[in-house]
Amino acid sequence: MTARALLLVDLQNDFCAGGALSVPEGDSTVDVANALIEWCQARDIRIVASQDWHPANHGSFASVQGTEPFTQGTLDGLPQTWWPDHCVQHSEGAELHPLLNKKAIEAVFYKGENPTIDSYSAFFDNGHRQKTALDSWLRERGVSELIVMGLATDYCVKFTTLDALKLGYDVNVITDGCRGVNLQPQDSARAFMEMATEGATLYTLDDWRETQG
Repeated sequence: MTARALLLVDLQNDFCAGGALSVPEGDSTVDVANALIEWCQARDIRIVASQDWHPANHGSFASVQGTEPFTQGTLDGLPQTWWPDHCVQHSEGAELHPLLNKKAIEAVFYKGENPTIDSYSAFFDNGHRQKTALDSWLRERGVSELIVMGLATDYCVKFTTLDALKLGYDVNVITDGCRGVNLQPQDSARAFMEMATEGATLYTLDDWRETQG
């Protein structure tokens, strides 16, 4: 039997309504997450989460760069979107959404802690120079298949999924458990296409429950 884990990507206050970098309809992912958590608990499937966890001086912040949010530049030699200050360590905005069933989460993995480079993926920074503890944790527990959902489709979900595929995991993405920033209107649709092209299987929550028994 393949060992699975549910990976909840960045279901944090700052990405939901009223947050510093609110994703349209971001809150709607929490109900999907809780339904998946319940499904996984009934099957003894491990549940983990990632959290954006930036120092207050993070180099991806427009305020640090003295520029306008959502404009483009370069950080640590990599293309970078300048973001509003968000998910600052120990702030309310960095906390997981209050309606999320947090008690069910076995481990949380921080990303974006290095102020000199951004980190969309839950596995690596954007330059693949440093790795989080997530991959080691999963491998130590024999996990080889992931169920992924969260925020935002076109950034952290996409890069987490692509890295997981490169690391050899089978990846299932629950599409209605994701919402995108969509700086360009089709960014989320393109992200889903890219994930599928690289080998992820896309499901709605209903399709997942129906096909997985």
